[in-house]
Amino acid sequence: MNIAIMSHTKKQELMVQFCTAYCGILSKHSVCGTNATGRMVADATGLPVQLFLSHEHGGIEQIGQRIIYNEIDMVLFFNSPQDEEMDKDVLYITRLCDQHSVPVATNVATAELLIHSLARGDLDWREGMNPNRVPFAL
Repeated sequence: MNIAIMSHTKKQELMVQFCTAYCGILSKHSVCGTNATGRMVADATGLPVQLFLSHEHGGIEQIGQRIIYNEIDMVLFFNSPQDEEMDKDVLYITRLCDQHSVPVATNVATAELLIHSLARGDLDWREGMNPNRVPFAL
């Protein structure tokens, strides 16, 4: 499965901690992320993470396009609800996920539910959504 990770600046450390805790599960899948978050996770965990542009330079839109083309199976986008700076980006990604039936978590509690579901195979139905898809190549 292809998993996208993104986070608000104030939530990047939480994303690193989450990915460190679930590195064993994530290592069985392809992970991509916006530049800063993806790099921090890769450095901390040793996971290969395909890096897209930074948030400021269009990384959110790059991941959004992959959602549209059914190349993403799960999105973890840790949001900081007190900071309205990224509200439009979170709304953009969550709307795309809703339109294309892609599971999305905007907080650590929901991310834990999704990661455990992934480990149990509960999300295997996503593989039938795009049978010709290949994992991200680094």
